[in-house]
Amino acid sequence: MSTRILPAVGDADAARSLTTLIGQLPDVEPLAPVTDSTQLVDTLSRLAAESLDELPEVVVVHERIGPVPALELIREVALRFPSVGVVLVTSDASPGLFQAAMDHGARGLAALPLSYEELASRVQAVAQWSAGVRRHLGAGGDPVPGAGGTVVTVSGSKGGVGATLTAVQLALAAQTSGRSTALVDMDLQTGDVASYLDVQFRRSVVDLAAINDISPRVLADAVFRHDSGLALLLAPAEGERGEEVTDRAARHIVGALRSRYEVVVIDCGAQLGGAGAAAVETADRALLVTTPDVIAVRGAKRTVRMWDRLQIRKAEETTVVVNRHTRSTEIQPPLIARITGTAVAATTIPAHFKELQGVVDAGRVHELEAKSTVKQAMWALAGELGLMQAAQTSHRGGRLRGDRGAVSLRRRRDGTG
Repeated sequence: MSTRILPAVGDADAARSLTTLIGQLPDVEPLAPVTDSTQLVDTLSRLAAESLDELPEVVVVHERIGPVPALELIREVALRFPSVGVVLVTSDASPGLFQAAMDHGARGLAALPLSYEELASRVQAVAQWSAGVRRHLGAGGDPVPGAGGTVVTVSGSKGGVGATLTAVQLALAAQTSGRSTALVDMDLQTGDVASYLDVQFRRSVVDLAAINDISPRVLADAVFRHDSGLALLLAPAEGERGEEVTDRAARHIVGALRSRYEVVVIDCGAQLGGAGAAAVETADRALLVTTPDVIAVRGAKRTVRMWDRLQIRKAEETTVVVNRHTRSTEIQPPLIARITGTAVAATTIPAHFKELQGVVDAGRVHELEAKSTVKQAMWALAGELGLMQAAQTSHRGGRLRGDRGAVSLRRRRDGTG
C-alpha cells in the first residue's frame, strides 16, 4: 500500500523541489501541493468529511508556509486530524526547534537542504506511526483520555453557585487568548448556556449521542459558532432527551471535541448523571464551584465523597473554586480545603453581583465589561488553570490584563508587533 504525502509549501520554487523529491520516494503517492495554511486545513477537512481513510498519512510542512506560522499550523493539524503525521522541513535543525516542533505535534523534522535519504527515513517512520494510529482508531474503542486538547469540567456544589457563569467566562478567556475553544452544556436537563449567550439553535449534544464515528463534518454540523468565536455544543431544549446521552456517548463526544479544539470547557451542572460523570472522569481538570456558606460547602463535600465512592474522581484530583467570596465571611478557602480534602484555586471570585445583573438579564454575559472585577477574577482563574497563553494574564491585586494582551499576543504570532 502506498503512502499518501501532502506537501504544504508557500514558495513556488521550494514546492517544485520538494514535490520532485517526494515523487522519487518508493511506494509513495504524492498529492497536489497546497500553498498556504488555510488551503491545507480546508483540504484535510474536505477529505475527512468524505472518510477518515481519505486523509493522507503524511503532511510535509515547509517552514515558509503562511499566513499561519508553521508551528501553529502543525499544532492545528495535530489537534484536528490526529491520525495524520506531520514532518516539518526547515533550515533550522537546532535541538531547540526540534523540541518545539515535537511539542506542537510534529512527528519528524527534516533539515534543508533536503537529502533523499533523510526525507525517505522521516516519511517512512511517520507513515508507520500513522498506520498504527489508524489501526487503533479503527478498532472502535473509546477515545484515549489525555490525547489532543485540554478538557476542563465545571460542576456546582449545588444549584445557583455560579458554575455556568464560570464555565462561560473560562471558555471566553481561552478563546480570546487565541486558543480554539469549545463550550459544552452537559447539564442535559436544565442547562442554561444558550440563555447566558443569547443563542437559539436547533442542534444539541443529543444529535451526536447515537453516532459512533463523529467526523469533523458531523461535529461541525452539531456545534454553533458564537459571535465571540466560541464553538457551542448545547443542551437539548427538551430536557427529557438528555437521557439519550449515555456515558459511552459522552466519552465519544468529549474525545471528538478534544481532537478538534485546544480547549474544551464542559458545564456539568450540579446534578450527577452518567454523561456528566463520564466527562468529569476523563477531564484533565475537574472544577467544583462553591460559595462560602455552610449549605454550599456541605454540598461540595458530599459531591467530592460521591465522586470518590463511584471512582469518578479522587478528592486530590479535584479543584474547588470559591465564588462570591468576601474577606468578612467566616468560611475562607483554607477551611474549605480542609473540609473537602481538595485543592482550592488560588483565585477567588468576588461577590459583586451588581456587575453581572445587566448582562445576565440580557443573556449577554460575553459582553461583561473588562473592568468588571468578577470578569478579571474569572479570567485570572483561566490563567491559573493554564487555559490562556502566559502573556495574556497579569494577576496583581485581582486585576487581569485582558483584551489588550490578546491583541498583542496575536500581533506577536503574526509577526506584526
